[in-house]
Amino acid sequence: MTLLIIVIALGFIFDFINGFHDAANSIATVVTTRVLTPFQAVLWAAAFNFIAFFVAKYVFGEFGIANTVSKVVLEQYITLPIIFSGLVAAISWNLLTWRLGIPSSSSHTLIGGFAGAAICGGGFQSIHTAVIVKIAAFIVLAPVIGMVISSMITIGVLWLFKGMNARTAENSFRKLQLVSSGLFSLGHGLNDSQKVMGIIATALISYGSIDSVQSMPDWVPLCCFAAIGLGTMSGGWRIVKTMGSKITKVTALEGVCAETAGAVTLFITELLKIPVSTTHTITGSIMGVGAVKRLSAVRWGVTINLMWAWILTIPVSAVLAGLIYLVVNFIGIK
Repeated sequence: MTLLIIVIALGFIFDFINGFHDAANSIATVVTTRVLTPFQAVLWAAAFNFIAFFVAKYVFGEFGIANTVSKVVLEQYITLPIIFSGLVAAISWNLLTWRLGIPSSSSHTLIGGFAGAAICGGGFQSIHTAVIVKIAAFIVLAPVIGMVISSMITIGVLWLFKGMNARTAENSFRKLQLVSSGLFSLGHGLNDSQKVMGIIATALISYGSIDSVQSMPDWVPLCCFAAIGLGTMSGGWRIVKTMGSKITKVTALEGVCAETAGAVTLFITELLKIPVSTTHTITGSIMGVGAVKRLSAVRWGVTINLMWAWILTIPVSAVLAGLIYLVVNFIGIK
């Protein structure tokens, strides 16, 4: 029981860290365009992070992404030490990348840690390869989808409003950024909160408290959505700078297009029950609006560095989790 409580607590801690680690994804453009102050922006984003619980439960009617995450490791190989090791590795990598200001994926950190600890404990046969391949494919697909959608939206918006006075357009899109950033924060909450829900559900299944993700008690999703909202309120200013200005300079119009495209991408993946990185999604969307302006407007060198961080996240987290599991197993934690 003690280890189960520790695992659940670590899950909520990870969600809190995820909130401030990924806060920049939903507030970077709205802060850099000065529509909201940083404090106002994090409150706005946190509110929509929590509202996402009610959207998932009463609009979508299920927590499909949580169910997908719970299937990363085959049920017969899941143990509390494996989950514990995966969470410790994921938290460690998240804190390191936050400290360095690298917008890496909290999602893939968690999944990499979970899978890596399981491989160390039960071999490669312990993981559900098809699920991991599908998730890994969206390391590439999520930013590409975000880029394509944002480019299309930007081209459409520029064509529709080409005759509007520049000052009037800027003021209108500054107001619209409140809507677009709220939608993206809603998508962030929908996607990211469910990943930890899936991990906590597997811990409860392993312990024998529940028999499936569907029978998960309501306090689990409520606490997960609340934790990510509280984490978002604590901010993440190092990554705001990278996301909001280092990839490309973003105007209010471009901010609306990028955030809307990111939100649409997240809602699509929610329907498909695929856990994706909100970081990858919004980065691709920001690149899309920059590329419409001109290809040279995107700082491709920064983008390539970010992509290396994305590619390395799953294997590094997996190796780290495997090493932690070996220590846990050696100590004899059960």
